[in-house]
Amino acid sequence: MSYSLSKAIPKRRRRWPVVLVVLLVFVALLLAAGAFTVRFFYLDALKPVNSTSEVAMSVVIPKGATLEQIANQLQQVGLIKNVWAFSWYVGSQNARTSLQAGTYSFSPSQSVAEIVVQLTHGKVKTDLVTIIPGQRIDQIRTTLANYGFNEADIDVALDPATYRGNGVLADKPKGASLEGYIYPDSYQRDAATKPQQIVTQALAEMEKKLTPDVRARFRAQGLSMYEAIILASIVEKEVPSYVDRTKAAQVFLLRMSIGMRLGSDVTAFYGALIAGQEPSVLYDSPYNTRMHEGLPPTPISNVTIGSLQAVARPAKTDWLYFVSGDDGVTYFAHTVEEHESNVAKYCHKLCSQ
Repeated sequence: MSYSLSKAIPKRRRRWPVVLVVLLVFVALLLAAGAFTVRFFYLDALKPVNSTSEVAMSVVIPKGATLEQIANQLQQVGLIKNVWAFSWYVGSQNARTSLQAGTYSFSPSQSVAEIVVQLTHGKVKTDLVTIIPGQRIDQIRTTLANYGFNEADIDVALDPATYRGNGVLADKPKGASLEGYIYPDSYQRDAATKPQQIVTQALAEMEKKLTPDVRARFRAQGLSMYEAIILASIVEKEVPSYVDRTKAAQVFLLRMSIGMRLGSDVTAFYGALIAGQEPSVLYDSPYNTRMHEGLPPTPISNVTIGSLQAVARPAKTDWLYFVSGDDGVTYFAHTVEEHESNVAKYCHKLCSQ
């Protein structure tokens, strides 16, 4: 009896096409699930951070800020959930180049869509522009730019010629800038306000502070109006408290009366900064009162009423030296020996800068 081997052993069916189909279906399901998950989280990230919050938050979007910088800023203050989702939404709306600088009022109850509408339509906060005490004119320029004003308007606003005939500038030397005259405060603005209007308000506020009594007391100290503003700006930058400012003003006035250099670090720093150098007491400029006698050529910052009053009504003391300690206290001395002792005791970090 004979038989065929091929008939005795049945052929195995090839199963790999079935396995491949199963794998493809599985991958498709994974992709679908992934897409669903991504879409779910994306849509959730566009919702308000806190739909019940009534908190209003002021946010300054600087001029020239990128989309990524804006998104990071909004996330850091708790106004959006996700930087990527915000950026993707802005791109999907073709709004990347439409985001506008300015000061905005947002709430965590706003969705990403609502925030983007505000940013692209320039719906800025319509209340205040704040100029900080002790700012230089270049810092005020930056402040105005950060509030969304354009550079051309800022140039006009900070040009003294714009305010020709303004009484508060009557004593300002010809050719001098507005350094020292833009009074620090918060000023009303709306979407139509120009920076010139802000500066006009600040000059008017400065004039209010320069009362006839204050002007008379400046003259009693042997100072012209401009000299008094220069000295007040130095006092503004040197010491924080009003009581210490009256003592610091006395030190500077006494030094001037006996022909002693003012020796102010902050004037030296200002001279270096406006020359584009690192702040240093070693940089030689007309503002370095460690190297040159008398007052610097111009004020070195804006001034507050406290510093103006300190120069008008200096303390009745006879200190010749002072140093601001690391502890925030100002230490005064009559002699150089006492002063050096104060420096050794109280000024390590600050005096090593």
